[in-house]
Amino acid sequence: MIKRLSKCIKGYTWQTILSPLFIALEVIIECIIPLVTKDLVNYLNSGENLSMDTIKYYGFTLVILAVSSLCCGALSGWFCATASCGFAKNLRRELYYKVQDFSFSNIDKFSTSSLVTRLTTDVTNVQQSFMMLIRIAIRAPFMLIFSMIMAFILGGPLACVYVLLVPVLGFALFAIARKVMPIFRGAFRKYDKLNESVQENIGGIRVVKSFVREDFEKDKFKKASGDLAKDFTRAEKILALNNPFMQIAINTSMVCVCLFASYLIISTGGTTYNLGNFSGLLTYGVQILMNCMMLSMVFVTLTMSMESARRIVEVLDEDSTIKTPTNARKQVSDGSIEFENVSFKYSEKAEKNALSDISLHIKSGETIGIIGGTGSSKTSLVQMIPRLYDATEGVVKVGGIDVREYDLESLRNEVSMVLQKNVLFSGTIKDNLRWGDPNASDEELVRICKLACADEFVSAFPNGYDTFIERGGTNVSGGQKQRLCIARALLKKPKILILDDSTSAVDTKTDAMIRKAFREEIPGTTKIIIAQRISSVEDADRIIVLDGGKIDGIGTHEELLKTNAIYREVYESQVKGGDDQ
Repeated sequence: MIKRLSKCIKGYTWQTILSPLFIALEVIIECIIPLVTKDLVNYLNSGENLSMDTIKYYGFTLVILAVSSLCCGALSGWFCATASCGFAKNLRRELYYKVQDFSFSNIDKFSTSSLVTRLTTDVTNVQQSFMMLIRIAIRAPFMLIFSMIMAFILGGPLACVYVLLVPVLGFALFAIARKVMPIFRGAFRKYDKLNESVQENIGGIRVVKSFVREDFEKDKFKKASGDLAKDFTRAEKILALNNPFMQIAINTSMVCVCLFASYLIISTGGTTYNLGNFSGLLTYGVQILMNCMMLSMVFVTLTMSMESARRIVEVLDEDSTIKTPTNARKQVSDGSIEFENVSFKYSEKAEKNALSDISLHIKSGETIGIIGGTGSSKTSLVQMIPRLYDATEGVVKVGGIDVREYDLESLRNEVSMVLQKNVLFSGTIKDNLRWGDPNASDEELVRICKLACADEFVSAFPNGYDTFIERGGTNVSGGQKQRLCIARALLKKPKILILDDSTSAVDTKTDAMIRKAFREEIPGTTKIIIAQRISSVEDADRIIVLDGGKIDGIGTHEELLKTNAIYREVYESQVKGGDDQ
């Protein structure tokens, strides 16, 4: 795990090295100060031939050492801040890029809310630990070693008091860590669920308000937040035991040192053990114990971040289930599509296939309609064409080639999808349209929007095509959003265009005009139209009827009316029922 995360130090290696280097210099200087202080105390205690010049010399030396220590500490802090922020930046970038390469099944595995938590909260936790590792975690051991050595030089056997504390504190910290780690592991899973609840609530706030469910959502959030608070409170209570252990150790050691040192000074008259040595020993003892406190603080932070680090590495080590093969094909010859005995399920653990034994051939330039009830896997079928998912069994071909042999970018550049859930991004209408073609001129944008029946309402906006779209397209209607997404897809000039129920929010007249534009503008493009309305697909070259993940019928509108019961039932409910009324 450490090896995997350490790759994110790249670009900040020197800062990562210089920070502990200056910390080491600061430690050495701080360990010299008590020695100078000891000599000064002994000189003053002697009371013989005292000279102000000598005292000034000691004072000047102490000031120089203190300023040097301060400078080293400041430089170390500056390098540490630069390295830790750079490390966090690299880590977030690597995580984000990794997620961009994930297939839909990878994202389904982690969930959106969990990935957001790992990119934000978990990275911050690991950044804090990294900062401590290259500064405090270096300073504290160095100071402990140097202070312990100097304590033995000055105090001899008395310094053994400090040595005896180390295994006692180590055992206590180990016991605390063993108890706390499982709690943090469970707490972070609850963190994901809490974020999921918030994300779901804010995304669907209009539905929440329209059904007056604010109180229900508040109670749900309160429960999730309360469960998370209980776990963190329980963990923090256990970690809080660390401080009393440290305080008991510090106070016990100080009492023992003071008792034995005082006895030796009094009993020997200061001949074998003097006041200066006692002063230096106390100073080094404080340094030893304070750095034990620092180590315990590092321990607490590392304990909390270990689970965050594990969750981050889990994402970084995840391999996308969909990859570009070696020597991949870069060109898609045409828009023909073949499904050969294709079966598909979303997870290996799934008991039932979403699609079963699908075989069909679609010629390049054909217009294909797909009809089926909710849950008949219409979307699942078309998502395998641009390899958003891979078939569990069988082969999907585009242009006569297995889609798994194509370069992913090349394949997806030739397939435009207008998804069932239309998404617009923050930015102007022009910015959103140019997702289809970054180099499209303003004139081209207007022409395509006219084909998608979007120019009329866009031109009516005060700022026209420079109108700012809020995140998710919340400041345009559902039908407007659909028409903008269709225009965006047309700008791509694809070989295959897939419309996944993407005209459901427009009226039948507009729907017909859009389909007419398809026939005239992109006659050579293969068009697949998933719809609930018969009128949206009745003029298609062929219509596929799906039922329970299987093909129930294929044919023209007239053929299916005669031969397919499901299609005829849908037609009668939509058309004849309306005529009778």
